[in-house]
Amino acid sequence: MKHRAVFLAGAATGYVLGTRAGKERYEQIKRMSRRVAEHPRVQEAAGVLRAQAGEIAESARHRFGDKVQTVSGMVQEKVPGMRRAEPSAPTDATDRTRQPAHPGDTPADVT
Repeated sequence: MKHRAVFLAGAATGYVLGTRAGKERYEQIKRMSRRVAEHPRVQEAAGVLRAQAGEIAESARHRFGDKVQTVSGMVQEKVPGMRRAEPSAPTDATDRTRQPAHPGDTPADVT
């Protein structure tokens, strides 16, 4: 029983000291990472990467857009109960239908 109490006391002391040291180290790492993220060169590199990612995404959209629609149509035909996508919502308020969004709702007055 005495050995168990000594072990538990040692474990508790190690835990307390470790969490204090851990928190200090965590705060140090957090400060360093914030400094790095705010550095002008890192900001510049991030901007360049964002622009390149946008260009790649746009290129992929143009290159594979038709294929995605074709595959989507094939899946919708083969999967029972799958609905076709609704056409995009109109941007002009005069073109909207007066249908409720959910059953039991009352139609909104758009005029």
